[in-house]
Amino acid sequence: MKNLKWWQKTAVYQIYPKSFLDTTGSGTGDLRGITDKLDYLQKLGIGAVWLTPIYPSPQIDNGYDISDYTAIDKNFGTMKDFENLVAEGKRRNIRVVMDLVFNHSSDKHAWFIESKSSKNNPKADWYIWRDAKADGSPPTNWRGIFGGSVWQWCEERGQYYLHTFAVEQPDLNWENPKVRQALFDAANFWLEKGVGGFRIDAITYIKKPAEFLDGEPDGKDGMVSVHTMTANTDGILDFLHEFKREVFDGHDIFTVGEANGVDAEDLQKWVGSDGVFDMLFEFSHVNLSLKGGEIWCRPTKWKLTELKQAIANSQAATKNNGWYPIFFENHDKPRSINYFLPKGADSVKAAKALGTILLTMRGTPFIFEGQELGMSNVAWNSIDAYDDIQSHGQYELALNEGFSKEQALEFVHFFSRDNARTPMQWSADANAGFTAGKSWLPVNENYKTCNAEVEDVDENSVLNYFRKLNNLRQNNETLLNGDYEELLKDDEKIFAFVRSAENKKIYVLVNFTLDEVKFSPEFLSRAKFIFGSFENNVAGTLRPLEAVVYEEMK
Repeated sequence: MKNLKWWQKTAVYQIYPKSFLDTTGSGTGDLRGITDKLDYLQKLGIGAVWLTPIYPSPQIDNGYDISDYTAIDKNFGTMKDFENLVAEGKRRNIRVVMDLVFNHSSDKHAWFIESKSSKNNPKADWYIWRDAKADGSPPTNWRGIFGGSVWQWCEERGQYYLHTFAVEQPDLNWENPKVRQALFDAANFWLEKGVGGFRIDAITYIKKPAEFLDGEPDGKDGMVSVHTMTANTDGILDFLHEFKREVFDGHDIFTVGEANGVDAEDLQKWVGSDGVFDMLFEFSHVNLSLKGGEIWCRPTKWKLTELKQAIANSQAATKNNGWYPIFFENHDKPRSINYFLPKGADSVKAAKALGTILLTMRGTPFIFEGQELGMSNVAWNSIDAYDDIQSHGQYELALNEGFSKEQALEFVHFFSRDNARTPMQWSADANAGFTAGKSWLPVNENYKTCNAEVEDVDENSVLNYFRKLNNLRQNNETLLNGDYEELLKDDEKIFAFVRSAENKKIYVLVNFTLDEVKFSPEFLSRAKFIFGSFENNVAGTLRPLEAVVYEEMK
């Protein structure tokens, strides 16, 4: 058995600070709110909290447009509040993990303000500038992740600048060594503050092609996704290995990259002894509905076997080299119980079903805030109710594709990032106990029954299920360190796998349907039931959305 590092033996909890807990009545969550809930997280068995960006920002993209990489946004508190959070977390063996957004900055960052001022200033090439085509049109026909052209005209320079995401998020020029060093210095600043690691945002876009050429259009707008044209460009790993040498090496931290578009067969280049990161978020299993590209109005149907295969591929790719970050939710995705399970599924049973897989698979579980309560999607009746910039862009794209306003809104209901960003549901009090003021985003209507206060005292709640199962995991060598093998590979109803260690096997079976399913696999003949999502176990039967865990001693 391998000796595991601290971050391989615990669970990570992702916090969206803006929506976690407001202690001032401003309507926006803050750092003190996170500190106040460290005991809650400790009881859940959390060893690290990943904070989405808390740096100064105009908040065009909820903090992913950063105007200063080495400061705290006043809406979240002060540097002293941050230092107190790190210290209080350390007392509870909870590390604080920062989000690094190094593909782009805010257009209000001092670097960009200087860069756009002229073509010959000291930071003139810190961003990506290009001349217009002969007819004055943008340099290429690339469509941004949030819709529209990736190019924005700047009168001051008489050139276009590139923005993979929002207009207000100009891409940094990683080809410039001074840019890379400035970013490395910013990361090292936070290491000196005592952080326990980094999640690195949108890292697959930092390297751009040597030539900027038009691509084959993939939509009626005559444009092509920037992801198709720039993601994982050859040479990107050279930049990242430099990043590792200058920042990560020599520190007792973990790093996890957001790498949309990296296939399982390429994971070995990105993680492990020969790679860059300790773990890598790749999205094959959470993008099953978007196999045709990041266009919400063209969802594709998927089968359970495809989900199982995507996860099995990633498990196999990191079996001997690297480590797998297990996740079903984050701040950019809809709630998992709505995405992965049938419409009409009981939210409690659904949350327990997915939670069982999350907490028994090989790797480090990443729990997104509220997932441990079974929080679900919202369905607001107007696009104006949505804050998410991507939701608005995808809504307009759907209209341009010929869909009605009602149809376009349905796509938003299902895919919107606001589904995950509604305030954390602490109690049945006003605003779910999140704020005493006017909440920046409305709370989910189900907060009176789905909240931490109610679930804390309910032995059968999703919250207590997560607590018990995470405790089982962290005290079970087979679940921590055992191999992973997919079972019932061709079954379209049951997700099953086995974790194998030297003298034990643990079997996990989850019914993904709303029907009762009979099963009689030989591998369970010598195993005993040890955990499940129902109060009692019925041998050979999985009730709708039921999850069971069996153990076999050799």
